[in-house]
Amino acid sequence: MREMLAVSGLNAWYGESHILHGVDFRIDEGEVVTLLGRNGAGKTTTMKSIMGLVPRRAGSIRFSGTETIGLRPDRIARLGIGFCPEERGIFASLDVTENLMLPPVIAPGGLSIDEIHELFPNLKERARSPGTKLSGGEQQMLAIARILRTGARLLLLDEPTEGLAPVIVQQIGRTIREIKKRGFTVLLVEQNFQFAATVADRHYVMEHGRIIDMIANADLAASTDRLHAYLGV
Repeated sequence: MREMLAVSGLNAWYGESHILHGVDFRIDEGEVVTLLGRNGAGKTTTMKSIMGLVPRRAGSIRFSGTETIGLRPDRIARLGIGFCPEERGIFASLDVTENLMLPPVIAPGGLSIDEIHELFPNLKERARSPGTKLSGGEQQMLAIARILRTGARLLLLDEPTEGLAPVIVQQIGRTIREIKKRGFTVLLVEQNFQFAATVADRHYVMEHGRIIDMIANADLAASTDRLHAYLGV
């Protein structure tokens, strides 16, 4: 498989706080890969570092062969990486359709509005509803859909199931599996490894700002005790 993202020796700081300590991992084109770990392990900082949103970084981040460690966030996004933050970033004053249409198309291959409505029927029904009127699950659907329209090929999803009802979690899972079929690549930050196991090919475990293990999804059942020890569940 062709390598899409290669992170090597990644260090990151917030002020004087050293958060990431030599993070190394890779994602191949078409994979769904998760970052698992306890709160504070460095998962979100890793995603923000990939997007250039952490002001002080060192190491290497290569996307489709292009070194991005020195690029601005807007340049990184235009290479084809989309970031869905945990807080979702929905514009409350805009309706669903306006939120969907706001990000620019950066490359061919994004989903059309009709394809998005097929994936997320709720968004079609709520097309004229303002962001403030959406449920948490609908906001999460909109945040993911907004990226899918842009033509980004690598999606960074930060805790997409956090705080959502089980029926919505199942819908998010179906969506991730469907976009994988369509050729998108996904890096997923998750606390819920039971959910992660339903969508991912591989799992990287983070602890104290480092990758400490990699578990293939096929080996997850045999690695349950090890994973419980890592995650404290």
